Amino acid sequence: MPTDAYGIVEFQGGGHSNKALYIRVSYDSKPDNLLHLMVKDWQLELPTLLISVHGGLQNFEMQPKLKQVFGKGLIKAAMTTGAWIFTGGVSTGVIRHVGDALKDHSSKSRGKICAIGIAPWGIVENREDLIGRDVTRAYQTMSNPLSKLCVLNSSHSHFILADNGTLGKYGAEVKLRRQLEKHISLQKINTRLGQGVPVVCLIVEGGPNVISVVLESLREDPPVPVVICDGSGRASDIVSFAHKYSEESGVISDSLRDQLLVTIQKTFNYSRSQSHQLFIMLMECMKKKELVSKGACTSRVTALYVQGQK
Repeated sequence: MPTDAYGIVEFQGGGHSNKALYIRVSYDSKPDNLLHLMVKDWQLELPTLLISVHGGLQNFEMQPKLKQVFGKGLIKAAMTTGAWIFTGGVSTGVIRHVGDALKDHSSKSRGKICAIGIAPWGIVENREDLIGRDVTRAYQTMSNPLSKLCVLNSSHSHFILADNGTLGKYGAEVKLRRQLEKHISLQKINTRLGQGVPVVCLIVEGGPNVISVVLESLREDPPVPVVICDGSGRASDIVSFAHKYSEESGVISDSLRDQLLVTIQKTFNYSRSQSHQLFIMLMECMKKKELVSKGACTSRVTALYVQGQK
């Protein structure tokens, strides 16, 4: 059935009113329909780069210096390339840090950045307020500390809310987001060169599933390069360690292998066998380590974008 929830969300609180376009869609919506909506109805210009941010869903602190470098880097990369930024859309974990960078940027009002949050409908706090066709709805950004749900992040410009009927669970958005990113990458932005839209996967902190995201990105055809925000903690630091000490063939010395296994165990509170599974996945990633890079994202993302233009 056609969607019954789309329009403009007006974020309340925080001094100034931010607005964003939103739509609730079925989890199995076709990516070409979604892109048509974004370009025709939302009137977005196709990006020349797509920065897909993945990382921790739980809140985590970032060292002030790293947070500043990350924020400035992300904004600069998006501004200089005309990129779209994809995130999980809700105000927790890595998305909160992306939101802070966007907020800081918009307070200096140096041009709008297209930041699109793709979240599961069933995880969104106050989602009932968003039901209505072509409506403008006020939305409270104060979250209930006792709730398992999350509020939308007010610094985003657009939201795609994927619904598969579940409540309070992530997952409805995963396949939809991956297919949409793939579909965007196939759009020809440079007809002379037959050039598609380059996609970069940016990893910040994160749990074990983030290592799966890295592997999936590297296994894409063509593979999606991965930029690791080194020093942000957990999954990022584990991938960074493996990257530093493994050989091109994805092999690591026995002593460092044991060290890595212990780190995985401690970081994720894993059993020995669980750690071993994750380690195998990590070494699989390292077989394509030339596509993985570390550091503040500006220079790396921009370099990958320039590379894509050639």
